[in-house]
Amino acid sequence: MKHVNRTITILVFIFLYVPMIVLAVASFNTGTDIASFKGFTLRQYANLFRDGTLLTLLRNSVIIALLATLISTIVGTMAAVGIHGMKGRLRSAVMTMTNIPMTNPDIVTGVALALLFAFAGTVLKTNSVLGFWTLLIAHITFNLPYVILNVMPKFRQMDPNLFEAAQDLGCSPFTALRKVILPEIMPGVVSGFLMSFTFSLDDFVISYFTSGSTSQTLPITIYSMTRRKISPEINALSTLIFVVVVIVLVVKHIIETKQEQRNRANGGDEE
Repeated sequence: MKHVNRTITILVFIFLYVPMIVLAVASFNTGTDIASFKGFTLRQYANLFRDGTLLTLLRNSVIIALLATLISTIVGTMAAVGIHGMKGRLRSAVMTMTNIPMTNPDIVTGVALALLFAFAGTVLKTNSVLGFWTLLIAHITFNLPYVILNVMPKFRQMDPNLFEAAQDLGCSPFTALRKVILPEIMPGVVSGFLMSFTFSLDDFVISYFTSGSTSQTLPITIYSMTRRKISPEINALSTLIFVVVVIVLVVKHIIETKQEQRNRANGGDEE
């Protein structure tokens, strides 16, 4: 049974990471044929950083991702605080409603947001409503549930009497939230921030429906370029995006691991 489990695990990793390895190797290939590696070169990366259009799109993508992540992290954390203060069935109902957008297909969310923005454009009597702000609102919308999902478990791990104890010691509700509660849930806040940034940076489907023609992101441009021909620069660009995502996820894993070790140490001290 152990050999079967090990074999299945290896196959899963092959399906997950072999395409990424092929992509990375192709980005350093001197030739254009993926099937044959003719030599190592950094020419694709040099051409990529000399391409003003791609650099502008990269800047747009990073700005959208950072702004959407910051806003969704703040709003999502505040929402998690409010949900935690709810009672039994109401809390369960609200959490179920919060989880629905995460299970909803991206194309459904994208079309729904596009229709909403089109309706807003009709009300405002403008034909060019899609752009930077609609793209930002769309990214905030699909990031919020992930922030709440990461923060809520930290409330469950926290002592339920901690907030009241801080108030009994003379803290105002805001001070207790800022100096007592926030440090306890901070690992969840950071995890939600990193996850939101990752999803926002590489989102394609929802961005495709809500960006319009004046505010494009890298994933949309990569898709447009691949419809014509996959150039070596696309391989390099895709590899860089993958590396950034991996780094963010590794940082997220390190933070969660340290938090688990800290919780175990605190549990051992209490015993």
